[in-house]
Amino acid sequence: MDVFKTHGAFSWSELTTGDPAAATAFYGPLFGWDIEAMDMGGGPYHLLKVGDTAVGGIMKTPAEAGPMPPAWGCYVTVDDVAATVAQATALGGKVVVPAMDVPGVGRMAVIADPQGATLSVMQYSAG
Repeated sequence: MDVFKTHGAFSWSELTTGDPAAATAFYGPLFGWDIEAMDMGGGPYHLLKVGDTAVGGIMKTPAEAGPMPPAWGCYVTVDDVAATVAQATALGGKVVVPAMDVPGVGRMAVIADPQGATLSVMQYSAG
């Protein structure tokens, strides 16, 4: 199964934190992850790798997110972000971050279920 092409598959984990350097210094040795810093336009994004396989990322909490504690988030692959967001709201959920393009990756949104738990959904670009 290709988690980047399978609707409903968990495909990515990402830590947002005020101190990415401290987080990479902790998690890299803890799990044996190789960490590769990339410029994503809003500051460095730290790609977490097991061998040659990227398994997640660590990034600085965006200023527009406001004050929030460090947190891990999960991404679920979807066939259509707009349809998934519409279905989530029809089922009583909310949109936390509206659908947006992630250059070179795909289109994503963050939703919350009726109890407030958040989850990111991602429609990966072909290729």
